[in-house]
Amino acid sequence: MAAYVARGVSVALVTCTRGEEGEIIPAELGHLVAGRDDALGAERTRELASAMALLGVTDHRFLGEGEPGFAPRIYRDSGMAVAPDGTVVPAPDIRPDAFALADPDEAAARLATVIRRLRPQVLLTYEPGGGYGHPDHLQAHRVAMAAVELAEREDPACHGAGRAPWRVSKVYWSVLPESAADQAPAAPDRAVPSFVVPDDEVTTRVDAEAFVSAKAAALRAHATQVAVAPDGRSFTLADGAGMPLSGIEYYRLACGKFGAEVGPDGRESDLFDGIA
Repeated sequence: MAAYVARGVSVALVTCTRGEEGEIIPAELGHLVAGRDDALGAERTRELASAMALLGVTDHRFLGEGEPGFAPRIYRDSGMAVAPDGTVVPAPDIRPDAFALADPDEAAARLATVIRRLRPQVLLTYEPGGGYGHPDHLQAHRVAMAAVELAEREDPACHGAGRAPWRVSKVYWSVLPESAADQAPAAPDRAVPSFVVPDDEVTTRVDAEAFVSAKAAALRAHATQVAVAPDGRSFTLADGAGMPLSGIEYYRLACGKFGAEVGPDGRESDLFDGIA
């Protein structure tokens, strides 16, 4: 995001929940544990705003807020649990207003409205496994892919400025090639996450190393759930496993035309390659 903002590209982030049920790393922030006052959700909203400012992203919105034709609503974090085999499963005490239980057609229709207004050429989302299986990430993938289809359909109810059908030129899923994942230590008691894919499934490699310090700073802003090493080259999540913090990011082109400008590895190097 920081790299494309620096190039003058309009970058927008749509977030579906506020992380109200998430795990907390620092003991000094333990008082923010999920509760009726939703202090954790409020804190993570502030963290996200700080992170976006550090990346230079000025357009951030929560799904459910401000979509014309829809009543405002808050999609709550669904939480998660880890099964004995290390896979991520839904939380046993999931709340009825959780995003994972929301009507995916309604959520997709809301996001389609956002797409029609922003008219993005490129959209990034999770791969079908939701990164590592979090119920909200799975739902976000389903909603994003359905919204892309809805946004380009003719709809008599959608009229007026900014509501004409819009076709997203390229849709990417965020992934990590197995060869790169092999360099990171495995998380204890966790299955191999779904975002780790065979190298030949990776279509695109974006070099944003010049902005890795901004990435590290943005991750540090998420103090409740990320611990960044002092040198800014690795980070730790609540599962305790360290992961390298790289300025190289990988994607799989899910929809759209593969770019003509490829590197020696046969991969695209620019998300906008092939778009007029």
